[in-house]
Order: sequence, then structure tokens, then C-alpha cells
Amino acid sequence: MNKNDRWKFIGVILIVAWALYQIYPPTSQDLVQQFSSRAEDTDARFTNIVQSAEALQKANTNATGFAVLSEAIGTNDIQGYFPFINARGATHPTTAVLNQLQRDASGKIKLGLDLQGGTSYLVQMDTNFLESVGGTTNGVNRSAFISGALSQAVEVLRKRVDALGVAEPVIQPVGENQILIQMPGLAESVKEEARENIQKAAYLEFRMVHDDTAAILQNHEPIPPGYQILKAPLEPGQTTPQPYVVSKKPVGGLAGDFVTKAWVSYGNLGDPQINFSLTAQGAKEFAAVTTQYSPDPQTGQKHLMAIVLDGELASAPPYISGPIVDGECQITGHFTEEEAQGVASILENPLRAPLTIISASDVAPTLGSDSIHSGMWASIWAVIGVAAFMLVYYRLAGMTANIALITNIIILLGVMCSLGTTLTLPGIAGIVLTIGMAVDANVLIYERLREELEKGKSLRGAIAAGYGRAFATIFDSHVTTLISSIILIFFGTGEIKGFGVTLTIGVAASLFTALVVTRIIFNFILDRNWIQTVKMAHIIRTVNLNFMKVAWPLFIATWVFAAASVVVGGATRGEKLFGVD
Repeated sequence: MNKNDRWKFIGVILIVAWALYQIYPPTSQDLVQQFSSRAEDTDARFTNIVQSAEALQKANTNATGFAVLSEAIGTNDIQGYFPFINARGATHPTTAVLNQLQRDASGKIKLGLDLQGGTSYLVQMDTNFLESVGGTTNGVNRSAFISGALSQAVEVLRKRVDALGVAEPVIQPVGENQILIQMPGLAESVKEEARENIQKAAYLEFRMVHDDTAAILQNHEPIPPGYQILKAPLEPGQTTPQPYVVSKKPVGGLAGDFVTKAWVSYGNLGDPQINFSLTAQGAKEFAAVTTQYSPDPQTGQKHLMAIVLDGELASAPPYISGPIVDGECQITGHFTEEEAQGVASILENPLRAPLTIISASDVAPTLGSDSIHSGMWASIWAVIGVAAFMLVYYRLAGMTANIALITNIIILLGVMCSLGTTLTLPGIAGIVLTIGMAVDANVLIYERLREELEKGKSLRGAIAAGYGRAFATIFDSHVTTLISSIILIFFGTGEIKGFGVTLTIGVAASLFTALVVTRIIFNFILDRNWIQTVKMAHIIRTVNLNFMKVAWPLFIATWVFAAASVVVGGATRGEKLFGVD
């Protein structure tokens, strides 16, 4: 093996090793087993949790590992058993730990809804209230304001979906006012809860912070009746969230849809400030509360008011500086611009822009399992059929092509796993198409090789000519397919996009294996003089056909048949031609 081929061989080995590393483990592991095996410094309490979870799992085989572990853990603190998971900044540390373990336990080959079952929702946000006409809202561009509102809604939904124990949810904005939510593997028992949580408007409340909150927390005093501990989001420089003793009920009836508008302005020093306007009733109640809790003129004591969204602190509670009677409020503090925009969105977006489910689709886990088996067997039989044909017809050259084919599949799956691409049924179709294109390139090379051998060239010269003269055709066919698949990625959605991604990766890998891997194998064999010629079957002999002589009749017949198919199919089946999508 010459120096050039040696480096190519090392490169191929490294690529295949990287792909195998990306694929492992291909399938998901049991979450309860993962929970048990990865814990550190376990004790009797941890053993009881695991045993309870296993018992619950046996009693209810349909329950998810997340659900049984959540029930078994209860109020126990499990952070100490998993020091490698940083859940200190999480509002719900147990949920954060379980979500991370579930992501780690998930197989590298991510399956879509059509393969493992689950639920998909497309929700729409009513953003008409932001601006009835075009232009700007308080100096903020309308489209940017809507985008911020949509991003805030995504974060609210993500917290709700995480609480359901979905390992790899997809929650992303679609277009200008829609959000796509895909929850693969969602258990049947929590589907109704998921639907309710998605449509539920985020509940906004203003609550008071206990005046002695610092002393209560520092001295570990009992929490006063009617209060609870809530943690604020992490601020820059913090490693743990700041806790506060907050009332369980809103103060003065300040709960619900009482904020009409919220925006960010800037102080004299350029510091971001949060402004919001209240409804007439809200202004009246807010005036009473801020008057009651204004700083004490005798002691100067100030009172903290907490902004609570869906039962969680939206930010560090600000002080009430004085009575606010006109319904125009302002929150000042050490905010970054991003934090200020986030709080403004929290105050306005979730309540004033409700989410409505405009489409939903469910795939039962049993149907997903059937799809997996059908898709896998289709792929397996495709590989077996193609590999058998290549081996029988092209013999040693066919075996070389089969090695390249297996390499192609490994690289394809490795790249998909590294990119986090979700495998769907159309994606499996893309893999099968890739298999066909991979051997198609080898067929072009081998047939050209046959012609060069028939001309009397040496085996090394025939192989070099076969690769050299077939290159243009192979490159042309693969590049044109790549153009089509890339267009599917950028302009397609859902399954179409998944098919395009799989096909793009597969075609690129096919071009590499057909031109590089098989050539390295042939050069390796030739350098050792293991063969003197390449034998192949030759069922179809060379014949001379004047295709152009019948070009026009075939052209006309093709278009007549195509037009007749469209007319007859459309007239007889009509809308039945279209699928549910």
C-alpha cells in the first residue's frame, strides 16, 4: 500500500470509528436501571427509592420510568446522589435530575413520533392585541415584539412538558405566530394532562414576600402559615438560586389578566426598566396594595412584592417604593436588557396572548412499534437483496461494493446521531434510496472496468480508467440528487424535511465510499498481486440500439400516459388522493 492510500485508509478507519462511537448506544436504556447504576454514595434511603420504583414498575407496566421514579422519590432530595448533574439552579431539582438522566439514557438513534408513538400539537398564539395596525409598539418593532412573546411562550411550554417526563421533546416556533410541540414516547396516561397544560394560560400573580424572610431562612425557622419558599431564577454570578418566603395567595386580588401592556424603557443612566399598564380594576387594586405596603415612614422598612408565574418566581422580587395610583407601574433594578425583556414578556405575553391548539396528531405506541419493525425489515431486506445481487453478479468486485455499502450505512447513522437528527419512516425511505444509489455508483464503475478489460488493458490500468471515466457520471448524479435533497430540507417541513436530511447525508456518504473506500480495497489487493483479473457475470451482452430513432414516439406516449393518469385519478378519486397531512 503506497503512502497516499495508507493515509486514506487511516482516514476511513477513523471516520468509521467516530461513526460507531456516535451511534452507541443505539437504543434507549431503562430509566430506573440508569437511576440505580449511576448514583453515587448510596444509602438505605436510596435503596428504598429504587425498590419502590421497581415495585411500581411491575405493578403498572404502562407507566413510564419517569413517572414511577417521581412517585417513589416523593419529597426526598436526590441531588446528593448525582453530584455530576448540576441541578442547584433549578426550581424543581428532582425533575431536573430525572430529565438529565432520561436524556442520558436515551439511545443515540432518535425515533420520531411515527416510529415510537407520541403526540404532536401545533398551537397558535393570538398576537393581534400587540398592534392592531403595523408599525411599532412603544418603540419596539412589532415583529421583534411578537418574536419575543413567542420565545417566552416556548419557555413556558418547555417547563410544563419537562414536568411530564418527555425525554426529547421538540418545542420550536413555526412561522410568525405558531409553536410546534412534539412529545415522542408520551404515555397514554398523561396525554390529557399534556393537552390541558399546553392550552392553559400561564397564571400571573402578585404576592407579598414575608418581611422577615432573611431571618426565617438563615435561622431555619418554621415557615409561617400561609407562606411557602419560592426560588428566584439565577442571576449573573450566582451558583444557587435565591430563596424567598412568599405568601401562597395573591395580595389584594392581583391575579389573572390585569396587565394590559408591558414594555422596556431606559433610565437616565441607560439602565433597563420595566413598565406596565393595568386595567381599571387592576389599577384600583394595585393602588390599594402599594399604598398599604409603602415604606414605613417611621422605620423606613420596605416591602418586597413577588411576580409569580405558574407558581414560580419570574424574577427577584422588587421593592414597593411608594403608592401607585394611576395604573402605570415601573420596576427598577439591576436588570440586563435581556432580563428586562423577559420580565416584560412574562407580565404581558402568557395572559394576553392565549395559545390555541389548531392541529393535533397521536400515534399509538403499538403502531409505532409496528412501523419500526416494518421499516427495519424493509431496510434489512433491501440491503440483503442488493448485496446478494452485487455478490452474485460482480463476485469479488461485488464483495468490495458490499463492504463500501456497510461503511456507507455506518457513516450515515453516525452523522445522523451526531447531528441529533430524528429518524422517521420517510427517513428510513431515504436510507433505502441511499443504498440503491451507493451500489449504482459501483455498477457504473464496474461496467466501465469491464469495457476497459475487453479492450486489452491491464487490470491496474482498467481499474484506473474505470474510476476515472465513471467519475463524471457518478459526480453528476450525486450532485443533482444533493441539490434536490437540500431543497427539501430548506423548503420542506416534518416528514419531508426528515427525508431530505437523511438523503443528503446518505448521498454524501455514498459518494465518499464509492470513490474512496472501494478504490483503496482494489489498490490493496493489486499491490499484493492477489488477483490477475476481475471476473463478472455478463447476462446482457453489448448491443447497438438507436434510441433516438424512437425518441419522439416514446416522448409523446409518456406525456399522454402521464396526463391520462392525472385526469383519470383526479376524476375518480378526487380528494381521496390526499393524505391526512
